[in-house]
Amino acid sequence: MNSPARIVIASRESRLALWQAEHIQSALRALYPGASVSILGMTTQGDQILDRPLAQIGGKGLFIKELENALIAGKADLAVHSLKDVPMELPKGFALAAIPARETPLDALVSNRYDSLEQLPEGAIVGTSSLRREALLRRHYPRLAVKSLRGNLDTRLRKLDAGEYDAIVLAAAGLIRLGLETRIRVLLPPEIFLPAPGQGALGIETLDGKTDIARLLIPLADSVTACCVRAERAFSRALGGSCQIPLGGYALVKEGELWLRGFISTPDGQTCLDGEMRGDPSADESLGRALARSFMDRGAAKILAALGLSKDAL
Repeated sequence: MNSPARIVIASRESRLALWQAEHIQSALRALYPGASVSILGMTTQGDQILDRPLAQIGGKGLFIKELENALIAGKADLAVHSLKDVPMELPKGFALAAIPARETPLDALVSNRYDSLEQLPEGAIVGTSSLRREALLRRHYPRLAVKSLRGNLDTRLRKLDAGEYDAIVLAAAGLIRLGLETRIRVLLPPEIFLPAPGQGALGIETLDGKTDIARLLIPLADSVTACCVRAERAFSRALGGSCQIPLGGYALVKEGELWLRGFISTPDGQTCLDGEMRGDPSADESLGRALARSFMDRGAAKILAALGLSKDAL
């Protein structure tokens, strides 16, 4: 394949987002040594509004809109995202052109005093940025106090270190990518803390139909990761997945089968549905939709109604 003269990557300007963009930049430079590969750093609305939970200010799309505008304007050729921050329904005209190999999808407990959630005393303050983690904490550890925690990874760690929280729960992947593994006290088991769909994976977004750019990204794609996150995202999408719904989805390929687990809950964790389904890896999105239908058959509509949401019959 001929090397392009220039490739521009749009990225948020947080340290983690820039690490992710630089990771893709390095891979593209190795693949296309004759190309100039640069990063266009941008601040998004999601980075600017930090005094309210994400579910109250418009959801995950606030982290990618400005980057998508840069693609439309021709200022960038591709955008790199944490896939868990990418809405389940991409706006018309955009595509996920490649999904590279995933880092661990698990959540991590970070604390300066305690080695586990079980060690935290009654009333201890645990910070989290997601309704999913909040619901799981309230469900499994009702004696703990859950407090909203916004900001980029460094900001969240500073708030913990300043004593505003006894512990915080973060995606382990971000800590690992920034060389902060020593801050992880324990990885939270997926049997209890089911990850968010796409957690730990990167998504490379382009304009739909930009086949020249999509071809350049083929060597970066990981087929197993893509299969798993397509199933996770299809499950979430079929249930109207957004920041307003405490929902988890985690898939892996095991012994030739795609194994997908999911849950949906009310924010207080009191009403929750769990389930799993296995199938052919080539039917990843169908498996996700099938698991969602089984949830609807078991009463997921009541949980959505309790959240003030509704979902058409699947």
